[in-house]
Amino acid sequence: MDGNRLFGLALEAAKASYSPYSHFRVGAALLCSDGTVFTGTNVENRSFGLTICAERSALLAAVSAGRKDFVGIVVATPDADYAVSPCGACRQVLSEFMPPEAPVVFGASLEKKVETTMGALMPYDALHELGQKA
Repeated sequence: MDGNRLFGLALEAAKASYSPYSHFRVGAALLCSDGTVFTGTNVENRSFGLTICAERSALLAAVSAGRKDFVGIVVATPDADYAVSPCGACRQVLSEFMPPEAPVVFGASLEKKVETTMGALMPYDALHELGQKA
């Protein structure tokens, strides 16, 4: 996974953010197994519960295009002073489609980023075990 390239795509996606309430732009770049990248940005709503995060925006675009073979994701938060991790809802949705060893990179910039895995973000994920028993 070329983290620098994907980070650049995530930063570019953040520019399209609709965040008039928080003024906190987020962009995501979701990598498929063949190298295809889907990007997404956060789209806020006055009712914050209806807000769509960048990670889920990218994932929904990919699934809508028929893709489910994700091998990594980068999340950029250019308005933060530190690396902001995916929220719990995004972790749950990403864990539905990404294996535990998939790289997850998040940060405010290339200099302020964290590199981890889906398994580290969701260490006790029972979804994959449930899927194996079906």
